[in-house]
Amino acid sequence: MGAPGRIRTSARQIRRLLLYPLSYGGRWVDCRASRAWSASGRRPGAGGTRCTVAEVTDDRLTPAQWRRLAVSAYLPTAVSMVGYGAILPLLPLTARDLGASVAEAALVVAVLGVGSLVGALPGGALADRFGEKPVIVGACVLDAACLLTAHFAPNVGVLMLAAFGAGNASAVFGLARQSYLTVAVPTQYLARALSTLGGVYRIGSFIGPLIGAAVVAGWGLRAAYLLATATSLAAALITLGLPDLPADKAVPRGESAGVSTWSVLRAHARTYLTVGLGAAALMLVRASRDGILPLWSDAAGLHPSETSLIYGVSSGVDMLLFYFGGSLMDRFGRRWVTLPSMLIMGSCYALLPLTHTFGTILLVAVGLGIGNGISSGVVMTLGSDNAPRVGMSRFLAGWRLTAGLGQAAGPLMITAIAAVAPLAAACFAVAAAGWTGGFWLWHWARPAPTRSPVADG
Repeated sequence: MGAPGRIRTSARQIRRLLLYPLSYGGRWVDCRASRAWSASGRRPGAGGTRCTVAEVTDDRLTPAQWRRLAVSAYLPTAVSMVGYGAILPLLPLTARDLGASVAEAALVVAVLGVGSLVGALPGGALADRFGEKPVIVGACVLDAACLLTAHFAPNVGVLMLAAFGAGNASAVFGLARQSYLTVAVPTQYLARALSTLGGVYRIGSFIGPLIGAAVVAGWGLRAAYLLATATSLAAALITLGLPDLPADKAVPRGESAGVSTWSVLRAHARTYLTVGLGAAALMLVRASRDGILPLWSDAAGLHPSETSLIYGVSSGVDMLLFYFGGSLMDRFGRRWVTLPSMLIMGSCYALLPLTHTFGTILLVAVGLGIGNGISSGVVMTLGSDNAPRVGMSRFLAGWRLTAGLGQAAGPLMITAIAAVAPLAAACFAVAAAGWTGGFWLWHWARPAPTRSPVADG
């Protein structure tokens, strides 16, 4: 980094605001959240002590390095998610157009999620063996091939196979991206980096349907899959510019290849059953919004356009808060985001049965957006905090699988409860899961003071 006198005041202020808010003014940094080790291999601040900024900012990013990383790491995700956002609402419609029943159309969408879960563990092994950059490019190419297959699908079976493959590619893409950022970004910026990644997913998902609607209006339903194919290939090309990891940070591929997925999962079973269980609860609460909010709006007699507006406003609030949540995590610790977000969302679900008008339901939806927005990236951050250096992608694959099971459990729980009880009972059940999960994470969401045997090789 150049001499301070050579940097304009405005640039310095922007850098302080966005990248280094904990690195100036003689402030103290909690090193218990640090994944950085000194040259001796000793973690700064081990045992819950506090350390000065000088101990944790040796590997700070220069503005030029940050810009290059941001473009190559975030831009492919944004581009890819625009394509996904465009086709996700159209998958069941495509299935119906091919003659599928309503149940079969819903199954096509479910297969996409199943593919994501199934692809998690193999994706982690691939990233550890071959490196993050080639795996991301390969996942983008596979995704493009699956989406092109969906465009030409002659029947529901082929469409379902394409959806499964796209889910696989999505899991591998997300895992490798998270693994790369976990290593490339200095510890004191990790939560902001991953919350920004979560925010990029949200932005792409928000913009994608709008672009997809315009494409469908102009060129027909299947044209959206060509758009998504193009965005996946564009993401692959952009990823080719991703900077290689520094030699001192990158794990030799031979070391990672010698560690089995099972050994990593077994060594970190306690982490999955404690912090991971809390992360699964958070994903359950998040995923429940997609089912409960439209169903309750319908039960209240709202028009579908009003329901769409409510959900859109909630998603918009969600999208705007991702960086704020990451800053809170980096400054105060992960628990100061996990607990408030889950208490807010749990309380909103508990209040939903008391709402019966557009305005009151909208207020609850905004609250859900706030709770979800400030927790952007927290599941990824908790996973990265606990990830070993050797076998990291394999660990993160298990972490993704744990969180994904919680995400899948949300709609299933709502369905099971609604089948035997009023929808309000499902609201209270999700609220209880949120409150319980929040306090569970308050207790367990703290980085381990030492690495596991797997981490040490």
